[in-house]
Formats: sequence, structure tokens, C-alpha cells
Amino acid sequence: MNGTTHGLSDSRWTPLVTCPYPLVPMISVTVPICNEAGNLPALYTRTRQALEAIGRPWELVLVNDGSTDGSEELLDEIAERDSHVKVIHFRRNFGQTAAMMAGFDFASGDIIIPMDGDLQNDPGDIPLLLAKLDEGYDVVSGWRRDRQDDAVTRNLPSIMANQLISLVSGVRLHDFGCSLKAYRREVIEGVRLYGEMHRFLPIYTRWHGAKIAEVTVRHYARTSGKSKYGLERVLKVLADLIVVKFLDRFQQKPMYIFGAVGLFSLGLSAFSGIYALWRKFGEGEAFIKNPLLLGCIITGMTGLICILMGLLAEMIMRTFFESQGKAVYVVRAARNMASERPESRGGNEEPPRVATRESVLSR
Repeated sequence: MNGTTHGLSDSRWTPLVTCPYPLVPMISVTVPICNEAGNLPALYTRTRQALEAIGRPWELVLVNDGSTDGSEELLDEIAERDSHVKVIHFRRNFGQTAAMMAGFDFASGDIIIPMDGDLQNDPGDIPLLLAKLDEGYDVVSGWRRDRQDDAVTRNLPSIMANQLISLVSGVRLHDFGCSLKAYRREVIEGVRLYGEMHRFLPIYTRWHGAKIAEVTVRHYARTSGKSKYGLERVLKVLADLIVVKFLDRFQQKPMYIFGAVGLFSLGLSAFSGIYALWRKFGEGEAFIKNPLLLGCIITGMTGLICILMGLLAEMIMRTFFESQGKAVYVVRAARNMASERPESRGGNEEPPRVATRESVLSR
């Protein structure tokens, strides 16, 4: 047959070129790199060995986040030797979240696995994540049960932060900060990350209806380079958590929170005003002898501003969804429907990508 296979004799079937990975989802491993020249050779070697042992089509996406230690030259050298490797160079340092987002944007795989570039994650754990995905999950998160970091400055704040995030978000994971995770492309395709939101990505996917699991992964002490995080990240996590909770509860109904605060303030203003009038005309006490009238004015203005902010937020929210053709729902599957979604029912977004024989062969 010389590289071709033929289907049934029916004219509807056409010859297909044989593929070494028929109907197998492609794996994209994405790694943010920031001044990791000492780790790059071993990182590339160990990741390549792990991916080749799996026996699926794969690629390695390395994002240079403004390195100044010679990592850029090493990355270019690796990409020149191996066509499986994609390299993206930032003009300056934008942070881990931006580098991770770039890895997702440039990845071609149906399964995307982010990983740190400091060799504290073990590429040999990738098969564990894939095996769990094959059980029907959409996201598999690594758990560094035996974490090899400083107990006071890294481990203890991490444990407290993970418990708080789980409590607030309702997503029960032991280790949100572990970069080694596996995602099906369709659950992260519409997600955009800002600031330092990468640790909350499983929460975003849960909003899209993703099924999340957790597996224990290995963790090693850093042998080269230095950590980019300290205790200051605790405050950043708390601030980001407030944003995440707001988006979860009020992204599509911001008037609920602004309106509630506004109505409470207006109620407090009315009570203060009525009480001030009663003290003035019932007991003959001058307005200047108590702060009630001032409190009435301040809380009234606060309530009015909050309600106006809620109305403005509602307009912004509608502009956000309608100008981009975003739907306010996520469809998991449909039956007996046209392949194109009607404009009037959700805009012009592309349908989620799925692994098909044609998509695999086209690579």
C-alpha cells in the first residue's frame, strides 16, 4: 500500500495517509523560563524523554520571560536542534502568568500541560496526569505532598493560602500553586489570565463546568538559580482571591453587590436623618451637637454613588459580552444541531476544538 490505507469501496470514503498517532490527542507542554540557564539542558532532556516514552504526538513550548542570564541563546539552540520545540521570547519580563498565557496561546495540542522551568517539577509525572485525564476528567492538578521548600517562608504560607482558596472558591484542591497540571484545551480556550491569576486557573475552568481531579506528584529542591517568590506573594494572593470571588458571584450581575451596598447606605442615611430630626424637634437638640445629620449626608451620597456604579457596571458587562459575541453559558454537547451556532444565540465564537482524525492528520 506504500503509506496509504483505503476505506470501504463506498464512494463516500477516501484514501487516508497512515498516521503514527491515529485519533490520539496531541500533548503540549508549556514552560515559562526566567533566568534558568543552569536548568535548561536537563529540563529539555528529561521532558523529551518523558514525552517520547508516552508514545503520543507532542510539542514543548518554552516561553522566555525576559531572561538575562543566557537562557535566550540556549533556547534558540534547543529549538534549532529539535523541531518539536517552540520558543517564544518576550521583549521584557512580564511575569509567570503572562508567560503561561503565552504558552497556552501558542500551543497546538489538545491537552496542555504547564510546568515550571526550575526542575522542581518532575516531567516523569506527566503520564500520571494523562492517566487521570483518561478517566474522564478535564483538569488534573498536581499535589506536591512532600514539598521540598523552606517550611516557614514557603510551605506554611502555601498551606494556609490553599485552605483559604478552597474555602472561598469551593474548589477543593491541596495545592493551587503547583504549576504541573493537565488541561483539556476546550476548558481553557476562552480563559484569559491577568496579574498573577495563574494559580486560580482550576477555578476558572470549574466555572466552565470542568471536572477536576488531583494526583500526587514529586517535588525536588531547587539546584540552580533562585526562586522568584517570597512572603510578599501572600498579600497578592489575598487581593487576587477577592477579584476571583467577585467575578464568580457578580460578573454577570454586578448590580447585585453595588445595589445592595447602595440600598444599605441609603437606608442608613434615612435612619440617621429621621433620628436627627426627632432629636431636633422632639428634644430640642441642635443639629450641630451630634453627627447624625453629617452621617445622613455622607451615607446618602455613598448609596447614590454605589447605585450609579452598579448601573455603569451593568452597561460595561453587557458591552463586554455583546461586543465580543460571548455567550453567557457554556455548552458541553449538543445533538441534532447545525455545526454553526446562530448569531442571535451566542455570537460568533468558534466551537470548542475536539481531537478528530482529520485534526491529527493535519499536523
